[in-house]
Amino acid sequence: MKKVLCIVLLAAMCSMFTYAQNIGKYNYMGQELNTITTAVPFLMVAPDSRSGAMGDMGAATSADVNSQHHNPSKYVFNENKFGVSISYSPWLRKLVNDINLLYLSTYWKVTDNDALAFSLRYFSLGDIAFTDNNGQPMGNQKPNEFAIDLTYNRKLIDQLSIAITPRFIYSNLTAGQYVEGQETNAGLAGAADVSLFYQQDFALGKGKMNSTLRAGLNISNIGNKISYSSGTLRRDFLPTNLKLGISYAVDFDQHNTLMAGVEVNKLLVPTPPIYATDTNGRIIYDAANNPIIAAGKNPDVSVAQGIFQSFYDAPGGALEEFREVNWSVGLEYSYRKLLFVRAGYFYEHPTKGNRQYITVGAGIHYSIFGLDMAYLFTVDQHHPLENTLRFTLTFDFASFNKQDIKSQGRTQMN
Repeated sequence: MKKVLCIVLLAAMCSMFTYAQNIGKYNYMGQELNTITTAVPFLMVAPDSRSGAMGDMGAATSADVNSQHHNPSKYVFNENKFGVSISYSPWLRKLVNDINLLYLSTYWKVTDNDALAFSLRYFSLGDIAFTDNNGQPMGNQKPNEFAIDLTYNRKLIDQLSIAITPRFIYSNLTAGQYVEGQETNAGLAGAADVSLFYQQDFALGKGKMNSTLRAGLNISNIGNKISYSSGTLRRDFLPTNLKLGISYAVDFDQHNTLMAGVEVNKLLVPTPPIYATDTNGRIIYDAANNPIIAAGKNPDVSVAQGIFQSFYDAPGGALEEFREVNWSVGLEYSYRKLLFVRAGYFYEHPTKGNRQYITVGAGIHYSIFGLDMAYLFTVDQHHPLENTLRFTLTFDFASFNKQDIKSQGRTQMN
């Protein structure tokens, strides 16, 4: 399906910061808005249906094939030797039928203490008919973005592991169109994740039920700024993000397990400041033609400084910094590791984007195969994935040997 979009609007999607006045922008509750935006936000979308059914929580859940996005250091805790999965998420399905997110992930446990993983994330914006400000056709294109990840994961001790994940990012949103007289190009960037994962088993209560405590930390998308034009000095931040989670799972008996967890996320990029304005509401500039900041910090800083500055640069002080933390809670019930039922909730403060949604989902894992589904209900503001089913198909193997794989399938079916 063709979507007619103004090139100026699409170019605005590529930008991170604009010198716009924040004062006077309020939501229906009278709260001042100050949303943080970055380039390539598709990197922040939970691509798999398991986490998608638990409020996008995944830093401290049990290891699976799709750990690459949430916490790559979980891979060495997989029970099987290698696996592969593919996920499909329709995007804005109420409006169009050709925007989607595809995700391919695979891992291999080299030893009990070492694992390698690979993933490919592809976001297609479908077939777009570009027009200029006057509505004149400028040609049809198929903008897209993708990211390729590699992971090395190693156990430090029996309960703790670490992972390093380099990433290549390609973002082609404007397909070489001209914006304000300048030719645009695809944005390229390199980034990396650093993650930790802890898992400890316990005997719980008089009945000595088995239980497992898990905790995870992932600092993702640490990398260079990205630009969509060679003729501009402005480069936008990647969505560098701090993810911290904890979960607890209890085996009530041999067949029934319940896991509950909570996770917090915070973008490690500068918060837009409040700029000084004159009596007509226009931004005031200094002698060097830089906008004068009335509250907050200068967002035009290096990546390293932006990471540290993100903890103290909000114009509203500590209260606004706390509002920049997003929360996820999730539950997962499993019966014989065969049937799974999941639910979750995601919360983002109304002044920081107002994403609030409830998620549910189910899964069935039989022999070496698994199929998971997720569904999202919005609480307030609309979401591109609302009222849409997402799917993940997985294949998990205990061995590379063909006979072992066949034996594994027969054993699990019996």
